[in-house]
Amino acid sequence: MKVDLFDFDLPEERIALRPVEPRDTARLLVVRPGEGLVDKVVGDLPSLLDPGDVLVFNDTKVIPAQLRGIRRRGEASAQVEATLHMRTGPDRWLAFMRPGKRIAEGDRIHFGHDGNSCFLGQLDATVLEKRDGGEVLLGFDLSSAFLDEALHAVGHIPLPPYIASKRDDDARDLSDYQTIYAREEGAVAAPTAGLHFTPDLFAGLDARGIERQFVTLHVGAGTFLPVKADDTADHKMHAETGYVSQQVAEALNAAKARGNRIVCVGTTSLRLLESAVRDDGILAAWSGATDIFITPGYRFRTADALMTNFHLPRSTLFMLVSAFAGLDTMRAAYQHAIETGYRFYSYGDGSLLFRM
Repeated sequence: MKVDLFDFDLPEERIALRPVEPRDTARLLVVRPGEGLVDKVVGDLPSLLDPGDVLVFNDTKVIPAQLRGIRRRGEASAQVEATLHMRTGPDRWLAFMRPGKRIAEGDRIHFGHDGNSCFLGQLDATVLEKRDGGEVLLGFDLSSAFLDEALHAVGHIPLPPYIASKRDDDARDLSDYQTIYAREEGAVAAPTAGLHFTPDLFAGLDARGIERQFVTLHVGAGTFLPVKADDTADHKMHAETGYVSQQVAEALNAAKARGNRIVCVGTTSLRLLESAVRDDGILAAWSGATDIFITPGYRFRTADALMTNFHLPRSTLFMLVSAFAGLDTMRAAYQHAIETGYRFYSYGDGSLLFRM
C-alpha cells in the first residue's frame, strides 16, 4: 500500500509534552467501526468492558538507554550520541548512533566521562559492526549486571524525538515515562498506552471482574523511525524481543473459549500476541524476536479490542490501528481527535478501538 494513505496533518500544539495528572483523567476516544465515536475518559474503562474480559499489559521497563559520549580514533575525537534499542548479548547492544557518518567499525566510544558515572567514570565500548541508517553493534567493556549498573549511572531516559526536540529529560520523566506495573528491564521506549493506568483504575477494573495478564516485549527505538519507503512493501521493521508465558497463553485461550474479549493495552502487546498465536488461533508459550509488520488486510487472530494512544502520521503504528479498525474509520477518528483537542503521542490521550 502507498504510505501516503496514512498521512495526515497534525497541529504542533496537539503534541503532549507532559502527561495529565492523575493519569487516568486522560481523554479516551471509543471507536466502534460502523457505530461512530464516543468521547470518554480513561477512568471510564471498567464500564466499557464486561466481567471476564481480559486486559493484556506489556510489563517491560524502560532503561536509561540514551548515552552521550566521545568517539576516539587515533588522535581524532568527536562527540556522539547512542540510543540502545536491542540487547543481543550480555555485553552487546544494537544502537542508533548520531551523527552516524562519524562512526566506523573499530572506533572506541567513551560514554559518561563527565563525573556522573560509576566505575571511575568509565563506560567504554567498541563499534563491532556498522549497519545501514546509523545503526551499529556496540560491544561494551562491561557485561551483564555490571553493564546494567553503569547504564543506570550514565544513561538518560530516551524520550521520544518529538518531545526531546522541545525539552531535556528531567527527574519527573523517571516516573512519568514508566508504567506503574513495569517489571522486566529492557525497553528503550515506554508502552505508552499503559501510562494511563493508576492503582485506582486497577481497583475499578478488579471490582468489575476484569482480569489482567502480563506479557513482555522490550520496545526498541525503531518504533520512532519514520517510514521512508513510498510503499509499505518496501519498509523493513526493526526486531524487538519478548515472551509470552504458558500460564498467560492458557488464560487467554480460556477467555476466548468462554466468550470473553481479549483487550490489548498497547500496540506492543498486540504485536506480541500476533507473533505468538498459531495458525488455528490458539496461543502457546513463545519467546524470541519479532519484526511483525501489520498493515490493512492483515487477519487478526487474538485481540478483540485495543487501547492505544494517538500515533504519528505515516507511522507503522498508524498503519497497525488502521488494519485493526479500518483505514477510513481511523482517519475519521483522528480528524475528530484533532478538531476536539485530544493530545497526541506518548504523553497524550488514549483511544479504545474495537476490531472491525
